[in-house]
Amino acid sequence: MSVLDSFRYQGLDGLRVGRFDLGINSSFIVYRLADTIIDTGPSNQWKFVRPFVCACPFSQLLLTHHHEDHTGNADAIYRLTGVQPLAPAGTVDILKRGFRIPPIQKIIWGSAGKVKARPLPDHVQIGGEAVEAIFTPGHAKDMTCYLLPERGWLFSADLYLANYLKLLRSDEDIPTLLDSIRKVLERDFEVILCPHRGVVEDGKKRLREKYDYLLNLADRAQSLEHQGLDLSAVTRRLLGRENMMSVLSRYNFSKRNLIASCLQVDLSRYR
Repeated sequence: MSVLDSFRYQGLDGLRVGRFDLGINSSFIVYRLADTIIDTGPSNQWKFVRPFVCACPFSQLLLTHHHEDHTGNADAIYRLTGVQPLAPAGTVDILKRGFRIPPIQKIIWGSAGKVKARPLPDHVQIGGEAVEAIFTPGHAKDMTCYLLPERGWLFSADLYLANYLKLLRSDEDIPTLLDSIRKVLERDFEVILCPHRGVVEDGKKRLREKYDYLLNLADRAQSLEHQGLDLSAVTRRLLGRENMMSVLSRYNFSKRNLIASCLQVDLSRYR
């Protein structure tokens, strides 16, 4: 059964879709503000996304990064409306050649075909409002967030997700993610618009809590490693045993990945 919910927040429309109702990370919110749609939702939810896309005219489609839940309907929207996706340069290249999706992610989100996107212009606007595109790799090497300074809103892609991470993809990198979070925290904003969690009104505070949590986790992990514990022992001590998601993803998404990446953080840069 698909998750299906819609909401409106201060002129912003959101549609939550997803094949499974297994928590926020198994559903996705497509946002529309003024003349712009931000990300597209997964391809297996097109039958719900299509009416949302058609309900109100728009002239711009912004993508934050290449992951299949964010771009799965990009080509379908382009073919339906003629609105060509705009994306960070790295995303344009990945979507042009296509990318592999791990089996568990394909079950949750569906497939994602090749997409002909255009690179972001030097100046981006949404409904006449200036937008700052902030390059924020770490979760994905091509990820970009979109800040609306006048509103204090941040379309956060997958930078936030939750205060306390317990699992990490094998291709994510905590040192890079920390740098990206710190860069965003230097900006002025209050509201995070997360494509999984939704509207987070105390967004800057919550993002800082995530930043502090990751630094603390890295510090504790490195302390245990210095005491002679190996990676498996450190992981069990700090996060417990792996859960079913780790097993189902063949450990592409796991607690071990999170601790291994935390061990690579240069803590001297943050003291």
